[in-house]
Amino acid sequence: MRLKSLDVFRGIAIATMVLVNNPGSWEYIYPVLEHAKWHGCTPTDLIFPFFLFIVGAAMPFSLSPYLATNFQGRSSLAASRIYGKIFKRALILFLLGLGLNLYSAIATQGDLFLANLRIMGVLQRIALAYLIGAIAILNLSKKQLYLCSGLILIAYWLLMQFIPVPGSVAGDLSEAGNWGAYIDRLILTEPHLLKGGPFDPEGLLGTLPATVTLFIGYFTGDWLKNRPIDAGNSINLVMAGLCLIIIGYGWGLIFPLNKPLWTSSYVIYTGGWALLTLAACYELVEVRQQRWLWPLEIMGLNAIFLFVGSGLLARLMLFTKIGTGENTVSIKTWLYENIFQYLGGPTNGSLIFALVNLGIWWLILYFMYRRQWFFKV
Repeated sequence: MRLKSLDVFRGIAIATMVLVNNPGSWEYIYPVLEHAKWHGCTPTDLIFPFFLFIVGAAMPFSLSPYLATNFQGRSSLAASRIYGKIFKRALILFLLGLGLNLYSAIATQGDLFLANLRIMGVLQRIALAYLIGAIAILNLSKKQLYLCSGLILIAYWLLMQFIPVPGSVAGDLSEAGNWGAYIDRLILTEPHLLKGGPFDPEGLLGTLPATVTLFIGYFTGDWLKNRPIDAGNSINLVMAGLCLIIIGYGWGLIFPLNKPLWTSSYVIYTGGWALLTLAACYELVEVRQQRWLWPLEIMGLNAIFLFVGSGLLARLMLFTKIGTGENTVSIKTWLYENIFQYLGGPTNGSLIFALVNLGIWWLILYFMYRRQWFFKV
């Protein structure tokens, strides 16, 4: 069984991510397309948790051959093969993300790229959350998974707000003073964090609550997998989503919503919005069988290819220079200033640049779709 609504949802997430990550100029962006400066949650801050939610929601289907029987009763050889597939997928995702960082480091640091190579990133966090989540799902009962999810969120809240980082005070949620930053500086070391530290928004500690986002998706996918397609499911998803939004917002009053820290309130709050978005996709695609969303489905079917490909192209346009002397600029800057800014002005031109980039990638993915070329990890 495959839910096309999940492909559409994935398409929404990846299309929005490509749009947000590729403005003509970072100085001219509409507020709705920006992340919150620190505390808070904008529509753009929903994109990454949506990805993790979708990964989790797909796992009841991808892991169904192993979940259908008692995993604990399998032979050690069979279990090792299952774990091998999980580790292989996680490793490929991690290396793809690391490869994007490596390209940036070589282009900017030259011979010193290894000394300043950022270790973590979006794909790296997805890889680690998938690895942790898959192992937990195969070895824990559903009740234990619920309990584990709750304990992670509560323990993370208590650690971040009530236990002081060495040399700091309890409740310090600043970039440099929080536990996530401290652990990353201790283990990864500061030169290997985003922009040389002192904090990496896709760091190690925050991957644990991020895994709970994946679990919320898993619980949702598992529930839908065992139910006939019906509009009542959409209503239940909406009700559950609204409850999580209210709970997450309320928790956020004492433990702020924060994407870089991936706070527990942020997990619950964004999980609620993911449920609402999936409810809309499910109702339109599965229940009403609307086909006008097929352009998003095409993007969702090759999301990893689009993420990596668009990331490489963006870096290529940024690091490739044209012109001479003081007139040297990147290809991206030249295109924006000489074409898109001329057409729409600073802010609209920046948005048009992003939309044209997204349109070109859609045409590439449509070509791949017609030939049934799907990049799977």
